[in-house]
Amino acid sequence: MNLNTLFSIIITPIKPSFPNLKFRIKCTSSPQQTNRLELAKTLQNETLTILEWPSLCSQLSAFTSTTMGTSAARKGDVRIGESPEESIKLLDQTSAAILLPMPLDFRGIEDVMELVGRGVNGELLSIQEISAVRRSLRAARGLFDQVVEAYRQSERYYPLLEILQNCNFLTELEQKIEFCIDSKFSIILDRASDDLEIIRSERKSNMEDLDSLLKEVSTKIFQAGGIDRPLVTKRRSRMCVGIKASHKSLLPNGVVLNVSSSGATYFMEPKEAVDLNNMEVRLANAERVEEQAILGLLTSEIAQSKSEIKYLLDRILEVDFAIARAAHARWMNGVCPVLGSVGFKNDGLNGPGSLSVDIEGMQHPLLLEASLKRLSDPVASKSSNSVLWCEGNSGKGQRSSDCLTFPVPIDIKVEHETRVVVISGPNTGGKTASMKTLGLASIMLKAGMYLPARNNPTLPWFDFILADIGDSQSLEQSLSTFSGHLSRICKMLEVTSKQSLILIDEIGSGTDPSEGVALSTSILEYLKDRVNLAVTTTHYADLSLLKQKDSQYENAAMEFSLETLQPTYRILWGSTGESNALSIAKSIGFDEKIVNRAHTWVKRLMPDKAEKRRGLLFQSLMEEKDRLQVQANRATDIYSNTMNLYHEIWDEADDLAIREAALKAKETQKTQREVITAKSQLEAIVAEFEAKIATASMDQLNALLKESESAIASIVEAHSYTEESSVTDVDRSSLRVKLGDQVLVSGLGNKLATIVEVPGTDGMALVQYGKVRVRVNISNMRVVQSSDMTVPSNSQPQIKKQRIRSLKSLSEASSSEEGSYGLVLQTSKNTVDLRGMRVEEASHHLNMAIDSTGSSSVLFIIHGMGTGVVKESAHQILRKHPRVVKFEQESPTNYGCTVAYIK
Repeated sequence: MNLNTLFSIIITPIKPSFPNLKFRIKCTSSPQQTNRLELAKTLQNETLTILEWPSLCSQLSAFTSTTMGTSAARKGDVRIGESPEESIKLLDQTSAAILLPMPLDFRGIEDVMELVGRGVNGELLSIQEISAVRRSLRAARGLFDQVVEAYRQSERYYPLLEILQNCNFLTELEQKIEFCIDSKFSIILDRASDDLEIIRSERKSNMEDLDSLLKEVSTKIFQAGGIDRPLVTKRRSRMCVGIKASHKSLLPNGVVLNVSSSGATYFMEPKEAVDLNNMEVRLANAERVEEQAILGLLTSEIAQSKSEIKYLLDRILEVDFAIARAAHARWMNGVCPVLGSVGFKNDGLNGPGSLSVDIEGMQHPLLLEASLKRLSDPVASKSSNSVLWCEGNSGKGQRSSDCLTFPVPIDIKVEHETRVVVISGPNTGGKTASMKTLGLASIMLKAGMYLPARNNPTLPWFDFILADIGDSQSLEQSLSTFSGHLSRICKMLEVTSKQSLILIDEIGSGTDPSEGVALSTSILEYLKDRVNLAVTTTHYADLSLLKQKDSQYENAAMEFSLETLQPTYRILWGSTGESNALSIAKSIGFDEKIVNRAHTWVKRLMPDKAEKRRGLLFQSLMEEKDRLQVQANRATDIYSNTMNLYHEIWDEADDLAIREAALKAKETQKTQREVITAKSQLEAIVAEFEAKIATASMDQLNALLKESESAIASIVEAHSYTEESSVTDVDRSSLRVKLGDQVLVSGLGNKLATIVEVPGTDGMALVQYGKVRVRVNISNMRVVQSSDMTVPSNSQPQIKKQRIRSLKSLSEASSSEEGSYGLVLQTSKNTVDLRGMRVEEASHHLNMAIDSTGSSSVLFIIHGMGTGVVKESAHQILRKHPRVVKFEQESPTNYGCTVAYIK
């Protein structure tokens, strides 16, 4: 059966192209370039989330007219232009849609790609599903007719017509479905095929005969008193009559198909109706088979048209988004942005002082939603956006004079020569929100959306919009907040181009301020020559000074009202903002004493006063430098001798490793030779045994076997290793040592060492080798008896002892009074810092430090050079404390510090 013979209309299908609506990565021959683009794609997607693009898409979904448009918008799958030309085309579509007097009618269009996919997979589509495909095709054609009619009235609607003009609306498929199926009643029509028409005609005739026969039989039964009224029904898919159980004899040879629940009525098929019922069953089955064949043919044609249907639905989705963008623009009083010359070839028309970014009165669309009327129910408005379409907030897309003041409109004005903008100002002042607004406006322009701004906002087209905003901390990747920011910025620097927009929030924060400023300056210097525009927020005043040295930098500040102590959220271009942290702290409710003391510290730390303080300190520092030079030279000598001893030990350890490797190689070669020898001997014994066994008698076999076994055993015994080493290990594991014992340590090249701490439960003992102390397992040492005190000649013990004695004498010569305290050298472990503490807190920390200091030790107490109260308190404690032998007051060699000698 061929359905194509039923139709005379043949439409030549149009071969559509399939542009990728998502992010495209062009194939390149360089794997490095491919990795760069993949990284750029990942960073771009993360930036869309940071800038809350999915939330804006969700806002746009309320204005879509199809279920597939709503679903795509809520998922954030809204098309973003990948070139300036593509973004201009999307803006033209929005502009054309906003001029329509009424929105287009999308009723009847469904997302049937799931049904088409099932057909491609070989599933049979039902009548309702095939009807849904027909409705969508018809509605798509009706949508195209609407656009054509609008274009006939004005050519300004051509951008919408251009979307659909190359689509194949599959009119032939739609007409085939309409010819075969009645969508209203969900039935297959008789005309769908000749066979179906014949089968249904025969079935109708057969049913008329069967019905007439059964009515006649039922009437006779009624007249004979076999039933209360004539009854013709169907049981078990066969037509029959009802009869009382007591009168079943009225139908001789009748077939009982069923019995009523009471048992009083039988449903019987008369003998005369058996052939007609059989014919009905056969015709019904044939009709079902023919209907399945027709559905199969229609499903096959739908599956073959998958590419055309997908392309058509994609184009309809594009029209739906254009209408949605227009409705969204009317709702928020949006204006059409102008694409700046950046992104195209520079025509040299941009004179000095012209603006690459010129936006006036921009409001964040997500914050704007709270001030405008609530969105209508998305479900109720899917068929038409007429309510939202006609009830815009300011008519023709220009913002009214009495526009909403929340969120606060901001102006963003960046000159063509500017490459880096540094925004400063107080916390909660709107720096980050303003930067996000610029990023989101740039994405909206690329996606063809209008902006909630005044006049004609101008923006360049950015290929990549990359942002580092928020907390980049990652516990999974072991990244702190600072390292997380640096990691992301590093990736951003890898993919930037001359057309990129970079947004960095609080650059260089989270680390030492001086290093943060240095790193931030270096990053901005790098970005200046490699991006179109970089915008960063900061609290570092030094970054605002970059404009004085380079005209490619621009400053901006967030306005702060000192009268209300509240931010105004307005941007002051060309100004440098203060953090106003103290004003904010006062407005929050901090104690006035804390705020006043903070003001005092700010005055002390002002740059001019700090310069004077540095001048006063310079002279004393130079004097201290001369005094410290003597001690430095003395320490250098001690350090030199110590390092010589260290390198000697280290060289011996390296030599030990070389000897160990050589010994292992020698033993390996010896073992290999022994294996070869043993193998050849065994092969000789086996060969001799095989030769003898060939001529030996049965009585000689046992003797030959024993002789061969004995020879093999002797070879194995000759090449077996003794267990001396394992016994030695066992003996060493049970070694008992005590303080002062002399041991040979294998890890030190069998050097002589002294036990200074007995081994614990873990079997580790502390040994001293010269001035080096190390923990060694007792299994790696051997006790030296009095008779074994001779040290190997290659260790040169006399030279080492002389060097150790020289170090001791040098240390003793440094200070005769401190002989029992060793070298008076300051470390983090013997230092307590009392600066910034109150007297009570400082006294507590000093007492704890003295108590925790070991015997015959030195304690450095840093008390600073402030008012002297902490210093005097510390000296009183040192005078009275029983463990303090003496202490040295502040002197040029320990500036702002006191040295105490502990018993």
